[in-house]
Amino acid sequence: MFECRTFITVKEIGEVLGVSESKSYGIVRDLNKELADKGYMVIPGRVSRKYFEERFYGVENETKVKEVQHAGE
Repeated sequence: MFECRTFITVKEIGEVLGVSESKSYGIVRDLNKELADKGYMVIPGRVSRKYFEERFYGVENETKVKEVQHAGE
């Protein structure tokens, strides 16, 4: 099955940041609103992984570790 690494999901955000699902949805909504205000198209429930990593300083390393772990499964 194809796994898209371009977008990060609500579940992944919760795991990376250690927050609840409802908080993760709020983060996705906020980030997608920022992107939409800049003229980008967005997907509800997902946000650009690159943009997420830019906005949450230090998260990039954590998500790369998780990607490596998932690749080894």
